[in-house]
Amino acid sequence: MTENAPISGKRNVVTPPFLLLAALVFWGWQSQLLVFGIVMGVVLESSRFVRTRFDLSVEDFRRLRDFCGVLGFALAIYAFSTDEEIGGISNLFHGAAAGRNAMASSVRAMTVIPRWLPMIFFLLMAAQNFSERESIPLSALSIFFRWAGRRADGAKAEWYVNVSYPYFMVCLFSASIHVNVHEDSKTYFWGVCGLTAWALWPLRARRFSLLIWSGAFLLAVGMAYSGTIGIRQLGSLAQNYNAQWMAHLMRQQTDPMHTMTAIGQIGELKLSSAIAIRLETQNGASPPTYLHEATYVKYHSQAWDAGGNGSRNEFEDIPSLTNGGSTYDLTPGQTGNADVSIACYLDGWSRILRVPEGLLPLPTGSSRLENIPASIVSVKKNRTGAVLTAGPGLVIFNARYGAASTIDSPPDTNWDLNVPSNETPALEQTIAEMKISGTSDEQKELAVARFFSSKFTYRTWQGPNNARLTNETPLAHFLLHTRSGHCEYFATATVLLFRTLHIPARYAVGYYVHEANGENQYVVRDRDAHAWCLVWNTNKLAWQDFDTTPGSWVATEGKRASAMQSISDFFSWLHFQYSKFRWGQTHLRKYILWIVIPVMVFLLYQIIFRRGRRRRAQKPGNKNAAAISWPGLDSEFYQLESKLAARGVPRQTGEALSDWIERALVEKTLADLRQPLQELLQLHYRHRFDPAGLDAGERKLLAQKARAALQSLAQK
Repeated sequence: MTENAPISGKRNVVTPPFLLLAALVFWGWQSQLLVFGIVMGVVLESSRFVRTRFDLSVEDFRRLRDFCGVLGFALAIYAFSTDEEIGGISNLFHGAAAGRNAMASSVRAMTVIPRWLPMIFFLLMAAQNFSERESIPLSALSIFFRWAGRRADGAKAEWYVNVSYPYFMVCLFSASIHVNVHEDSKTYFWGVCGLTAWALWPLRARRFSLLIWSGAFLLAVGMAYSGTIGIRQLGSLAQNYNAQWMAHLMRQQTDPMHTMTAIGQIGELKLSSAIAIRLETQNGASPPTYLHEATYVKYHSQAWDAGGNGSRNEFEDIPSLTNGGSTYDLTPGQTGNADVSIACYLDGWSRILRVPEGLLPLPTGSSRLENIPASIVSVKKNRTGAVLTAGPGLVIFNARYGAASTIDSPPDTNWDLNVPSNETPALEQTIAEMKISGTSDEQKELAVARFFSSKFTYRTWQGPNNARLTNETPLAHFLLHTRSGHCEYFATATVLLFRTLHIPARYAVGYYVHEANGENQYVVRDRDAHAWCLVWNTNKLAWQDFDTTPGSWVATEGKRASAMQSISDFFSWLHFQYSKFRWGQTHLRKYILWIVIPVMVFLLYQIIFRRGRRRRAQKPGNKNAAAISWPGLDSEFYQLESKLAARGVPRQTGEALSDWIERALVEKTLADLRQPLQELLQLHYRHRFDPAGLDAGERKLLAQKARAALQSLAQK
């Protein structure tokens, strides 16, 4: 600690008394951190009453800046990877019940950072208020000012600024990051208006009357209030659609209630090679053949519906078997003998829960879901076996499968035997061509399988119908003429043929698993999306997969892979690792915190203890004192200070030199030294604190005036 030294020739613009306290209290109130806001505000405002000041160097401020940066980075890492919303200091390092709010989007998670900005930069602000200059060197805030501060002669000019007003604005901005409730928004708005008026009042132009200034301010408030209505509506709209836009950029989501097929469309069916799902089996076991997402029962106009009332209200909650919500029974009382780990993205968006949402791709005969992340908000199923999940954007879980029964409801004759009347003629003609011998369901199924395998081929390209066939449906044209198409043709035709044969059947969509990607690991691409038939087995009382699409479709789709697929797979893997980190599906966050915390401790050690070592080195008699050279420490004024103190008027801790000199010269015999000492003090201040320093002539003048004062003092 040493003398209070203002910057020569400069005036810092500081906030009026207690404004920062009010701003921090307001921030704490809006952010549910009221106690911390009060404590921080009291500490900052106490600098107006506490005379103690610290001689902080530019390097000290840079270390403080680095510490604040590391602290902000640590908070950003935690907020970006956690599945919990940080609503208070107690929730910074453990779970909270508000997890679903933080899952809205990456933008929503990152709002934690600006909410904590006043606390992140508090240490830097406190250092400014208790420093001798009561300002911060600009070079400690930006590397740009390091370069801009260099003069033509190579010397360095340091610029200082008081950041009280910027910190005040940061507090107001951070206070705006709260739950977007209408009443909270109104409270925030009027609070900002009051604090802004308080902050602007000392800076107002004196040439305008109070009436004019107040009128202009109220006009600005009125315009701002009208603008907040539209901004609030725009923000709500953007928040609702943000995750949907991101999901649509990745891939098309499966709708559990409705799907539009490409049957009848002219052209080539093209699907992406992007990896959609990753699987890992146990102990070298084979993967499941199909991953089922949704089932549909009603066909009309080349589209399939799930039946019922066509709304998502038909989904019912699946109760969790554990308190943490990690295990869910799909078929109570049954446990499959096979186990597979599945990683998939939730590519939809729940408007009600305001979190990502999607269908889980499950193996046939799935009986239980295990290791479901705790951040999952809901797990539901419908009557046709679709499992709808809401929670993080990436879900990694284990599915046990191989059970005898499935989660799909038993056949409903109103739906599972329904055949559109316009498709009946072609279906009956096809059945007549099969020449089915026997009446059992097994014989009929065998005949259908032989018919498709012997007379049909797989093709993604579909051309236009001939003119004479304009009255036929696209499906009838496929069955009777082209006999070549993609999986949607085969699945739809098979379902309707079985129904015509009085065998309950349904249309299923999902993925076909076939591509290995390492030991016990498999990947499923968008082009592996598949459609097939589910047929009811009356003996086992369960739905079974029945796929009539020629097996050549896998090779055909594989030939269309891009030459850049390996590069695409690498970036897909990076995205997968990032998603695991983003959505809390990895323990990497804990390791990063263990790395960041020691860095913060080291920086704090550098700020506190290295500063102490430098102070000890400056004490008289210290062997290392000569090795340390700070600007202005060679000033002869310190000799005069010692002589004056020896006369019985020592300088008090934190007392400004100008105040101490006035007190020391109370003796009438020293009155003639007042003017010379004031001039000497100005030269000393410039030599000690002015970045430009003294030129050779001024430095010589400082020494001469100090010697003259010492001689005069000795004579007295």
